[in-house]
Amino acid sequence: MPEFQRGYVWTRDQVRGFFQSLYRGYPIGGFLTWSTKAECVQTRGETSGRDGTIHLLLDGQQRVTTLYGVTRGRAPSFFEGNASALTGLHFNLQTESFEFYAPAKMKDNAAWVDVTALFKGGLASQLMPATQLANGDAQLQVAYIERLNRITQIRDRSVHIDEVTGEDKTIDVVVEIFNRVNSGGTKLSKGDLALAAICAAWPAARPTMNQALADWSAAGFGFKLDWLLRNVNAVVTGEAQFSKLADVPVATFQSGLAQTIDSVAHLLNALGGRLGLDHGAVLSGRGAFPVMSRLLHRHGGSFPDAMTRDRLFYWYVHSFLWGRHAGATETVLNQDLQALDDDGVNQLISVLRRSRGGHLEVGADDFVGSTMGSRFYPLLYMLTRVYGAEDFVSGVPLKDGMLGRLSSLQVHHIFPKALLHKHNYSRAEVNAVANFCFLTQDSNLKIGAKEPAEYLEEIESRMPGALASQWIPMDRDLWKVSNYPDFLAARRDLLARAANEFLRGLHDGPSPVALTDGRPALTTSSSAVAPGMVKADSATDEVPGLRQLLSEVREADLAEPELDSEVCDPRTGAAVTVAAAFWPHGLRAEGGVPVVLAPDASEEEQSALEAADYRIFHSPAALHGYLHNLRIEQ
Repeated sequence: MPEFQRGYVWTRDQVRGFFQSLYRGYPIGGFLTWSTKAECVQTRGETSGRDGTIHLLLDGQQRVTTLYGVTRGRAPSFFEGNASALTGLHFNLQTESFEFYAPAKMKDNAAWVDVTALFKGGLASQLMPATQLANGDAQLQVAYIERLNRITQIRDRSVHIDEVTGEDKTIDVVVEIFNRVNSGGTKLSKGDLALAAICAAWPAARPTMNQALADWSAAGFGFKLDWLLRNVNAVVTGEAQFSKLADVPVATFQSGLAQTIDSVAHLLNALGGRLGLDHGAVLSGRGAFPVMSRLLHRHGGSFPDAMTRDRLFYWYVHSFLWGRHAGATETVLNQDLQALDDDGVNQLISVLRRSRGGHLEVGADDFVGSTMGSRFYPLLYMLTRVYGAEDFVSGVPLKDGMLGRLSSLQVHHIFPKALLHKHNYSRAEVNAVANFCFLTQDSNLKIGAKEPAEYLEEIESRMPGALASQWIPMDRDLWKVSNYPDFLAARRDLLARAANEFLRGLHDGPSPVALTDGRPALTTSSSAVAPGMVKADSATDEVPGLRQLLSEVREADLAEPELDSEVCDPRTGAAVTVAAAFWPHGLRAEGGVPVVLAPDASEEEQSALEAADYRIFHSPAALHGYLHNLRIEQ
């Protein structure tokens, strides 16, 4: 396979359906190959060929990999994907159906034959089960043997192959052909195309990048390949367009990638330590990272001094609050990269301020947004961490390094959801950011659904100052559910003041003392998120029924969702909401309709998601019904 091919994405349902089609003699489509000189392109898999040529698979990867895996009992050596989809396929001699091994159904049941064992051992190896099942009925025995033989003959089936060949078929042309052939699925992005060209000269590029992404994922940060490549591009070229990588020598790219991986690790550690943004669900503004990576590159991989670091973070926070990189990514990134190269971080701030009409202040009304999809949700988390807001039950400052089974942070609704729904407040009002605070899981459980007028008074008498540390208005009248809108208004004002105070501190900064923290490596053994560090609540704990739904999804061998994931409008890149669970490529991970589970989505967010062709569900129960229907259709 050429390096620009993605990994294996088929599910067990698709493997089962494919073999059912092969067994019944249904059409399965042709294949498309690319015949080229072996020295002209890098591949995954066998590289030897006749007369110095190789045949690369352009269309048919999922089908060929499935045939290889099931007939040989193992995935190819260069396999990327879920290998369990290729093992355990069984055939029922009586019903002529294919299913994956289930002990309760198939153990000691002669009707079920291991398909891989049949391919590897031949027809003779499976005659005994057929004979036992026939139980002396010669006609049945002949029928069962004929069915087994039909499976073994799958390997002898003729399939049409189209071939792309010729000196004019460069890798760019071939990638374009690939995109056209796969127009019904997910096309290669500009980043994929750029990476394909890089992999042609340096095949280790993709594995090296995937390893870095895996390390960050283990540390709680989910990034995409395109995102990392964008950072590398900024570091080595100072530009945003992927096309600029075409003229970058391999050695320069290798060095730039290593520097970028170190820089991103350095940034994640610094953002966690200085701003408290210590995991992916609160790490907004990822589009700003290429600019920050470029700054570190210009200073040898670390911040030159504390003032530069803090002013960069001032710019970073304001950039994600106002959606600086949510629109025309390359255009805005080029402006920022140019500003950085011209006059450093001060010019970055000036450009951002001009784009905001000279205004970089947080207003109380900016906290009007609802749900965790609001850009001001990460800001609230940041303020909680940097100001050391106190837990309502223990009184412990909510900083990093907290240990214990119930010490992880959870979102707490100050006015409980059930109480507000009972008084007919809208979904947006119930899930207003100003109604959120962060508590340990233990405290959240102990408070439960108590009325604010009751539990807030108790907290204030037992631990004076804890409420104020969480920006809770101290006017007791505002703690009544009838005055909830006034409570939100008062708390938004307190939060805006706290945000501006902290951001001004970042801008004015400490004295420009040189930093000596070096460039820490971020790996699974030394990560920005240490064991026991404060994290937001998991969607599986927060949303009733989600844990059971995810178990059903895994049993059906459907795609794993992204949890607590930011969902963006694909047309603008702007964040719409944070979903409890998100399947960006559909439940089958094959370029289907993206599925979003967002129980607290507002009407405005729902409209935006529907306009962007997302399939949205408001409860695990509703999604369960959709999943049930989907399986019936299969």
